[in-house]
Amino acid sequence: MAKPKRKTKNEILQEKSEQWRKQTGNSSINLAEVASWLMKEGWEPEPADALKMLKLELQRALREQYIEDPQGRKVRQKHPERRMVEMKDGSHEQFVLWHDIREATRPEMQAAFQQRRFGVVLDCHRLKVDVDSFNENWNKSTEIQMEFDFRDDMADLDHDIGDDEVDL
Repeated sequence: MAKPKRKTKNEILQEKSEQWRKQTGNSSINLAEVASWLMKEGWEPEPADALKMLKLELQRALREQYIEDPQGRKVRQKHPERRMVEMKDGSHEQFVLWHDIREATRPEMQAAFQQRRFGVVLDCHRLKVDVDSFNENWNKSTEIQMEFDFRDDMADLDHDIGDDEVDL
């Protein structure tokens, strides 16, 4: 007989979030409320999570570090680049280097920008799949149309608000 598959931490957290949603009668999930509820229920982060959490906090801090360039634009100072390194045993390990835009080489910044662009493409594809599924399966009204040509949006942002951040 096959050994039952052990649930991942993500699967457990997904189930707990659904449990909270059903208990509270809320159709949407508020992460702060669910986290607080989980802690009251006795959920404790694993000790190894402290390192992961610190890395996430550092990542967030570096992503939010901006400088003003010589033209007066607000630009991100640090840019992540994922690299794969072959270990002595032949295995591969991935790590991330954060480059300062003022000191990085062109190849480092090109790799960071390409990886960031690919992340945008993945987000857009995921959005398209979700919109298509909603329209085909659950939308009871006019189809939601999604445009993925961002040239006009980019021009509007450059013209109307310049380098100011946009809150959504």
